[in-house]
Amino acid sequence: MSEANLEILASRAGLAVDWIDANGRPQRVSADALRAVLKGLGHPADNDAEIDASLHELEQAQHDKHLPPLLTVESGDGLDLARFFAPDTPCRVNLEQGETLELRLDDNAVLPGVIALGYHQVRIADQAFTLAVAPRHCYSVAEAVDTHPARAWGLSAQLYSLRRLGDGGFGDTQALENLVRAAAERGADALAISPMHAMFSANTGSYSPYSPSSRLFLNSLYASPASILGEREVRDAIEALGLDEELHRLEQDTLIDWPAAANAKQRLLRALYEDFRHGHHPQHADFLSFRQAGGEALENHCRFEAVQAMRAAAGEDLDWRHWPEDWRTPQSPALAQFAEDHRDEIGFYAFSQWLIARCLARAQQAARGSGMGVGLIADLAVGADGGGSQAWSRQDELLADLTVGAPPDILNRAGQGWGISAFSPEGLKRNGFRAFIEMLRANFAHAGGLRIDHVMGLQRLWVIPMNASPREGAYLYFPVDDMLRLLALESHRHQAIVLGEDLGTVPDGLREKLSSRSILGMRVLLFEQNHEGRFTPILDWPDNALATTSTHDLPTLNGWWHSRDIDWNVQLGLIDAPTVEQWSEHRLRERQALRQALSQDPQNFVDEIRNETDHMIDASVRYLGHTRAPLVLLPLEDALGIEEQPNLPGTTDTHPNWRRRLPGEAASLLDNAGAARRLELLAVARNQAYERDR
Repeated sequence: MSEANLEILASRAGLAVDWIDANGRPQRVSADALRAVLKGLGHPADNDAEIDASLHELEQAQHDKHLPPLLTVESGDGLDLARFFAPDTPCRVNLEQGETLELRLDDNAVLPGVIALGYHQVRIADQAFTLAVAPRHCYSVAEAVDTHPARAWGLSAQLYSLRRLGDGGFGDTQALENLVRAAAERGADALAISPMHAMFSANTGSYSPYSPSSRLFLNSLYASPASILGEREVRDAIEALGLDEELHRLEQDTLIDWPAAANAKQRLLRALYEDFRHGHHPQHADFLSFRQAGGEALENHCRFEAVQAMRAAAGEDLDWRHWPEDWRTPQSPALAQFAEDHRDEIGFYAFSQWLIARCLARAQQAARGSGMGVGLIADLAVGADGGGSQAWSRQDELLADLTVGAPPDILNRAGQGWGISAFSPEGLKRNGFRAFIEMLRANFAHAGGLRIDHVMGLQRLWVIPMNASPREGAYLYFPVDDMLRLLALESHRHQAIVLGEDLGTVPDGLREKLSSRSILGMRVLLFEQNHEGRFTPILDWPDNALATTSTHDLPTLNGWWHSRDIDWNVQLGLIDAPTVEQWSEHRLRERQALRQALSQDPQNFVDEIRNETDHMIDASVRYLGHTRAPLVLLPLEDALGIEEQPNLPGTTDTHPNWRRRLPGEAASLLDNAGAARRLELLAVARNQAYERDR
């Protein structure tokens, strides 16, 4: 078997045969791993005949003289079409705004860069395509807060962790509204929240917000129905169902009981839907309008949810890849008949999506109406479950037979498999980036900003065959420039900032690409240490990244200071005794280095009333406030001085991931003495940084 041809095929399919690991060492993907990944990409390569056939198919596609459905260009730049047309060829451009331009390609067969921002329809000779003309950068923090240079600040919150009286056991959009108003009163310009993607209604035991069913729709459990339907309707439904005692019990728990709380909420939503569809609610016309606007994508998601509910009730497999053949595609006649037979059930899921969309819109309106320059910052997961709604409805554009993860590195010698699927680069191009654009629009819809988890995925992702070890994966490259242009265009249209979580191994040149487009990277205090263990001085922090104390995957400042993360790893048997000793000694050195860094500020460590932990957290908050970061985000856990972290990577049910609730009601949470003090320290430091740098 020809390994040379196998590697040629892999390269043409966008795979990196050779790559550099986190330690700077060259690595090479094995032939067996290449064959398995290529199969997942739809390019069989088990023998020479398959390799030759797959190569021939790719070569034909790559030399096709027909234009792809969509091309991108930056504003003011010409579009080189020499591969497809002769110089001086006439072309017609139907602008998105309704006007028509009659143009000609220049002497080099370049379409002149005179077309306005937007999505326009271009016809040249007998071919037509969509031209996306993008701004050169995304909407920036400075534009959002109308301050140059931007020295804004905000909070980050795990939505499920918020509390309010009557929430039923986990945070919802009413608690979110309460928090944004309280944060805005204290001068915050932004509130970043955990992902709100649609989960699996039929599987309430699956609740990691980063492993959703679909990134096109929302988790309806977070809806606060009373905000849209009225308090009386909700109270009557709770009484009729006899749910009062159960909801009250769930609210008292310090850890969320997701299956019980989700089932109770779903019972309530179903009762509300029955009343809604049989009554004459004044919001009914708005619901019908929402459903019509949602079109095929919404209908498919609701049908998927209904099929899963039916199969769950029968004890059957929920993964669509294991469904009977005639259920596996949304366009099948069997699905059309199912939809006709289950109209009310499908209507319930549409109602649930309408409810959460209107609730989230209210929260963003509350944020902006209270004076926030940005408001909510949504969180976009890096992928979706391969067995979920998005992968089912966009099968040509998502790689359901491959999972995303990370190669082995010094932190995780086995590598990581995240159990989620990624976009197909070829499928995106083939379908005019439809799935990517609709996903961006869905997540920008009710937010003033978007955080892109593992933003490196716009350039490359480590993809792994199903049921294989992460070691058997390979890097798959994406059309990063096209995707960044589309991201900038949608950011501009929605007047929303973009943040890119760039922690980990970042491909060469990507941070420069992000910075040039005003996409903020991310700098975390706990990681800002050089090879000698010294923390980055205040004025050396970059002005092209947000600054934060910690993230949901890291220990809180309190937990880090007291080595709570190490304690958890010991308790769960994840590390051996020598590692514990080494890690603990390193933590002692880190604590001393942080003390030294914080002592640069003469205002720090002068109040002897509070304990050392409070000193450290206060000083860290002020420290970040003085950096040149355009935006500082303070996690609520650190504002409150909490010890436990939301998620412990590498664990599932042994650590209470995504289940911790915050102490106190969202409306009054920031009145906590520690939180109030730290927010005031942060606000003052940000103002001082602005005066210093303007």
